[in-house]
Amino acid sequence: MKIFLILIIFVNFLFSYNEDYSFRKYNHIKEFYKPIIKETIKIALKYDMPPAAILAMASVESGYGRGYVAKITGNILSLGAGKSEKELPSLYLPNLKKPYKVLYNEKEIKKYKKSQLVWKQRPKSLKKDYRPNNLAGTTKNLDYFDYHKQERIKANLKNIEEFCSKWINLKSNYKVFRDARKLLNERVKMYGKGVLFTKELNTEFINSIGGKPNSYNYREAWPKKIVKVMEKTGLIRLSEDIYLKRDFEKVW
Repeated sequence: MKIFLILIIFVNFLFSYNEDYSFRKYNHIKEFYKPIIKETIKIALKYDMPPAAILAMASVESGYGRGYVAKITGNILSLGAGKSEKELPSLYLPNLKKPYKVLYNEKEIKKYKKSQLVWKQRPKSLKKDYRPNNLAGTTKNLDYFDYHKQERIKANLKNIEEFCSKWINLKSNYKVFRDARKLLNERVKMYGKGVLFTKELNTEFINSIGGKPNSYNYREAWPKKIVKVMEKTGLIRLSEDIYLKRDFEKVW
């Protein structure tokens, strides 16, 4: 099965569309994908999920890992907390006036004058907090993942695995997610796992879970934004390259 999958991906690779991956010029985008892409692909294949779509979604939802909620919680897919899970509470944090940036790291806050900062009480994010149990759901050590890089990566990947296993599930409370799971099951059964690396299925999956009421993101522009990131970063091609064990630095 694995040899057959590699063959399919290799054929896709040879005949893949040629696009200008203009987003690859940004270093922060590269640094976001580099530590998580290999394991993300493994997780995606384990649960018959399209890896490029997942990476594109994480990019947009977390601001390529730079959004303050994602930085604090490790939650790069903006997954809401379940009944027994801890969520990020209301926080009293400053933001820079120019350029606008929310600050949460105590050392970084101390670098600025009071006149440069505007303090605001921010509401509960309702997003699951992936910090250690003694910190999750509290206002303590908001900068934990800044100083524990490997733990941040583990949190990011746990977040991705929970999306793949718990959210896109036939037992989901939301019809849109149950339908997405059926769609993926049907395609993989018909064409094999190689279909998960195609632009067509990744795009279809993105459109199936967003841009409508009671979906992952109800905004009509959301699917277009995700697809644009996927195309401009060349995430289909990049996922194929990494699966085929090509060096990230060289293929980027």
